[in-house]
Order: sequence, then structure tokens, then C-alpha cells
Amino acid sequence: MRFDVLTLFPGIFDGYLEQSLLKKAIDAGLVDVRLWNFRDWATDRHKSVDDTPYGGGPGMLIRCEPVYDCVEAVQNDAQQPGQLVMLTPQGRQLDQDLVKELATFDRLLLLCGRYEGFDERITQGLKPLEISAGDFICNGGEVPAMLLIDTVIRLIPGVLGDETSSRYDSFSESRLLEYPQYTRPRSFRGMEVPDILLSGNHPEIARWRHEQSLIRTRQRREDLLK
Repeated sequence: MRFDVLTLFPGIFDGYLEQSLLKKAIDAGLVDVRLWNFRDWATDRHKSVDDTPYGGGPGMLIRCEPVYDCVEAVQNDAQQPGQLVMLTPQGRQLDQDLVKELATFDRLLLLCGRYEGFDERITQGLKPLEISAGDFICNGGEVPAMLLIDTVIRLIPGVLGDETSSRYDSFSESRLLEYPQYTRPRSFRGMEVPDILLSGNHPEIARWRHEQSLIRTRQRREDLLK
């Protein structure tokens, strides 16, 4: 799967791309992440991409011309165009159902805003899928883009060492929060591993885990049970 990240700050991704599962997936050829800078399509000698908003107000807006030119050039960088995504607090909230939808695409172009956001005509003309990481404001779209990449690659076959891992994550197939898990030592500062997990009775362990998922979901996210 290919991700094209369109941003004013591609350097933010340098360390992120060199770590953990994502690096392994890239090295294995399962994931391809390419970084593009809007400023490369700016036409003035200062490489400016923003301007003050009409009607007044604080901050600066990212202008249409460099974004349109960048998107069109990046789309033409491959035989098949990708799904354009804009990271914005006004978009559809990212959840596991949306992650599953995104994982069906072969290619995603991620628009990362800055300052006070994008000129509205970027949304009107390019018609991106607008996605929000949550009901909060970040300094830009780069961190939400990393979050999106992290969630989507888990559903790409071969990325996880155990292909069943993602099935038991919170919000996955069961729609419940994940059950509590334990590892060595058996006893730590007065806290014990539940005896059922040491029993070797796998049907009973599965039953206990399901019950614990229900209890945890009811206590912490009762809305999921509805």
C-alpha cells in the first residue's frame, strides 16, 4: 500500500519512518510512504504558500495554487490515482470502521494542513475525503497523518507478525474493548495473574476474556454496547 504525504514539514516524518513495524513493512515492500512538500510548487522566490484570509481574522491560510499543483503532480506520479484525504477537525472521525475502509485502497494521498487551515476552494474543487483524528486541535495534519498510517498498516496482510493480532484489538471484530492481559512474573508487588490464565483450559480462558471485555467496555465505554 502506498501513502503519499503532502505537507509543509516533511522532516517531521524522518524518525517516524525509521522505527518499529512501519520500517519493517517498508523494508519488506508491503508499505510505501512518500513525502512531498507544498513549497516545491510555490512560484515566488520566497516559496510562500500562505496568505491572509479575506474578511480579516487571525492567522494565515494555505493557498489554492501550490496545493492543486502538488496534488495533480503527485497523482500523476503513478498509473493509478489515489484516494485524496484531508486531515481536518471538521472531517469524519477516525474509527476502526473507517480504518477498514481506508485499508481497501491501494493508495492514499494525505493532505496535512497548517496555520488556520486550507482555502475552502481546495475542499470544493479537489473533493478530498475529510478525516478528523478526534475532537481536539493539533498544530497541523502531520501527527493525525501518522496516526492514520499507523492504524491502516495493521490491516495490511504481512505487516503484523501474528495475523490474528488485529482481530483481538479494542474496537475490532468484537466491537468491545480488549480484555486485560498479563505476562511474567506471576506475582508483582502484591498483584497476581488471574488463576484462570494459568489453568491451560483454553475454552474457559476464552470465556473469561470475553466476560472481561464486556465488563471493561461497560465500565469505560458503555456507548459501544448500544
